Amino acid sequence: MAKIRTLVVDDSATMRGLITAALNRDPEIEVVGAAGDPFEARGMIKALNPDVVTLDIEMPNMNGIEFLEKIMRLRPMPVVMVSSLTQAGAEMTLRALELGAVDCVGKPTTATGTAEALAEVAEKVKTAARASVRTKADAPATPARRGGAYLPSGDVVAIGSSTGGVEALLTILSQFPETCPPTVITQHMPATFTASFAARLDRASGAKVQEAVDGAPLEVGKVYVAPGGATHLEVVRSAGLRCRLVAGDPVSGHRPSVDVLFRSVAQAVGDKAVGAILTGMGRDGAQGLLQMRQAGARTVGQDEASCVVYGMPRAAQEIGAVEKQVSLSSIGQSILDLASARR
Repeated sequence: MAKIRTLVVDDSATMRGLITAALNRDPEIEVVGAAGDPFEARGMIKALNPDVVTLDIEMPNMNGIEFLEKIMRLRPMPVVMVSSLTQAGAEMTLRALELGAVDCVGKPTTATGTAEALAEVAEKVKTAARASVRTKADAPATPARRGGAYLPSGDVVAIGSSTGGVEALLTILSQFPETCPPTVITQHMPATFTASFAARLDRASGAKVQEAVDGAPLEVGKVYVAPGGATHLEVVRSAGLRCRLVAGDPVSGHRPSVDVLFRSVAQAVGDKAVGAILTGMGRDGAQGLLQMRQAGARTVGQDEASCVVYGMPRAAQEIGAVEKQVSLSSIGQSILDLASARR
């Protein structure tokens, strides 16, 4: 099996060396070059034809966002962004994911963090190599009007996503009106990025989108995004339906886990729920979505053609958790239709 040919782009010689060494330790990856700035990288892309590029966001002469825009316009290819774990870094990373970067990894800041981040970057590169690269031109157009056909029905919506989920969730929530059903979301994302991501979704949606906090009541017109990092997001009954943040080990390889969220919705909400599983690598969410369907909830999965990575939806489809598959451009309205169909 051919190795994944990877180009490392970072202005720090130390970081280039660390990333290169970490990637070369993986038997499935071969680093074919390392560039210190976008101009050097441009020549290497032409000469070496890599399968994947890891790209630093903050560089001299031309930042990573500007270079990514050029890559996606002239030679679309899988790109993994390497970003500082700051608010500014988070906002730039989200912009990169909107432009077509497949995934992101936080730049390590401590010795412990270095080992964890370098192990993660190899997994991200392998995922990127299998991804369907989507440029801005490929992305579904944001609807001019946010769906007004929905009236509150008492249903709750639960959504799970991973690689490619930034674009997918922006597309879906741009179709949500101010009266959307209470919606809970688990998106696999570094801890420092989720607050900025919730704010970005809030600007795109008719609904109020916020990072979930422990004990927050689920209310019509509000969307709650699981914080990355130390906890799982659950829905519980306690004087109504509420968010609960629970510390614990990763489940299905992730914290927060989509499986944990979906299982809690199956138990707390039952047949008054709609579940949607979106683009992402692996199986997180498949079993939880099956429990939702068995509890009487309506369920949808993103179809293969519109996924960046058709992993999580495929796993859910294979075990019978998905009632119907829908293209990304149609999922938002499909969720609203299912949530309002039983008023």
